[in-house]
Amino acid sequence: MQRAMKALPACAGGAMLRGMRHILLPLALPALLAACEVRGTGLPPLGVPEPDPVADTCGATGFAYLVGQPKSAVDRMSFPAGTRVILPDTAVTMDYRAERLNILIDGNAVVERVYCG
Repeated sequence: MQRAMKALPACAGGAMLRGMRHILLPLALPALLAACEVRGTGLPPLGVPEPDPVADTCGATGFAYLVGQPKSAVDRMSFPAGTRVILPDTAVTMDYRAERLNILIDGNAVVERVYCG
């Protein structure tokens, strides 16, 4: 493009076109940077409270002794309504419910974690 500008005679606007690139570059830069929007900060939107990981609203501490136990021990027990026993490769919803007890079973059929959510 620069060769084409040099080939234009001054009367055809060649000098004016060369000067325009110095004007257009600063104008185009903000438009290009606006396209580089950062998404997915991992933070919740403002005004949305984060779940308190310390609160034991589902009674998980009362079942903490299950960690390390075989799944068969869990099968013989009864839990509060809504409790999820999560096996490997089981699809579960990602919604957070503070009152819901979750029991995570690992690939060796052993209780890996007991938590609220």
